[in-house]
Amino acid sequence: MILSALLLASTQVIHPAPAPGPLDNPLKGWCSYPDAGPITQPYSMVFLYVPWKELEPARGQYAFDAWERKTWNTEAARGKHIVFRVYIDYPSSPSGLPDWLRSEGVKVSHYKEEGGGESPDYDDPRMVDAMRRLIAALGRRYDHNPRVAFVEFGLLGFWGEWHTYPRTELFAKEPTVRAVLDAAHQAFPDKMVMNRYPSGYGGRQKWLGFFDDMFPEDTDGKENWEFLPRLRASSRGDAWKMVPFGGEMVPHAAKRLLGPDLALTMKEVEAAHFSWIGPYTPAIAGITEPDLLARSQAMVRRLGYEYRLDEIKLHQDGRDLEVEIKGQNQGVAPFYYPWPVEMALEDSRGRIAQQWTVKADIRSWLPGSFHFHSHANINGIAGTYRLMLGVRDPWTTKPAIGFANALPRRNGWTVLANVRLGE
Repeated sequence: MILSALLLASTQVIHPAPAPGPLDNPLKGWCSYPDAGPITQPYSMVFLYVPWKELEPARGQYAFDAWERKTWNTEAARGKHIVFRVYIDYPSSPSGLPDWLRSEGVKVSHYKEEGGGESPDYDDPRMVDAMRRLIAALGRRYDHNPRVAFVEFGLLGFWGEWHTYPRTELFAKEPTVRAVLDAAHQAFPDKMVMNRYPSGYGGRQKWLGFFDDMFPEDTDGKENWEFLPRLRASSRGDAWKMVPFGGEMVPHAAKRLLGPDLALTMKEVEAAHFSWIGPYTPAIAGITEPDLLARSQAMVRRLGYEYRLDEIKLHQDGRDLEVEIKGQNQGVAPFYYPWPVEMALEDSRGRIAQQWTVKADIRSWLPGSFHFHSHANINGIAGTYRLMLGVRDPWTTKPAIGFANALPRRNGWTVLANVRLGE
């Protein structure tokens, strides 16, 4: 029987019980190497380094397909979002400089520090032009690829970390730095791009996020070269509200940083508003101790966003259904992409009977309270339906974000309440 408007008006107010949020919510938490041993904790992202020469083995011939087949579909990476960084010079490893650039005359300087390597002449005009072309190609390939979570912008310096310390004379000069960042801005208008240092020209770019690869030991302090002092000197202390922060935990130190140095670790999570940690993470540190695992999980839930629903108010009047939801972001950062917030009614057979998009911008749910309204005109047959809430991942095209509540989930949707539709 088709639903008519004979159902009397009714109101439900639900206060769902809080509960720990999922440990594998998308675009937050651990972002580990997929090939550095078993990943023993839940995660939603993996981190990939890639040398330039692998992506462009010959001038203008890009091997993106081959790289993706080799690395994106390994067992550890399968079904996970990707964060990647392109490098040229990785100390103690073979150079990532394409051979064709060497043959065109780009010179390299040999060094012994950090295990040794070859630092290219970043300021050679042939090098700058080639980097611009590569960046443009990366943008064409990945700016609209919904599987890519964030792009760590490397290329320059040791490990792509934008420094050559202590061989500072080997680093790129300011015009090259500007050229690379300007090219990145043009190539990635929609993807969140992150840079190593929130200072200088990069620190003035409001579109640019940042990564700190010595978290938490060098995250804050009295030295002007540390991460947060650089950020404050650039007047970017509130940048986390619009762009993501993340970075690598001090390698091989997870047990110490979750043990005797836990206070420092959590202090810097709060101060730096990190959304994710990687590529070295506690998830690849072989942690089995119950107390360290509990601390690791608590840290994941604090990183980035952690949405808790506090009140769900439903008002039905005939075919009209109004929903008002109030909640809290218990994390230290917002979500950074405009993923659609949706609601749906599921029938007794588990089929979606109706679905609609809510006028809510998840990027505005900063730490603290948030709320949104939804109105739908319902069409369907009489019966009881599950009212469900979801935030849709454009890559999987399915609801993906779980809430910190004792509410059931069905195929990614969070079940809010039962709604009865009468004749």
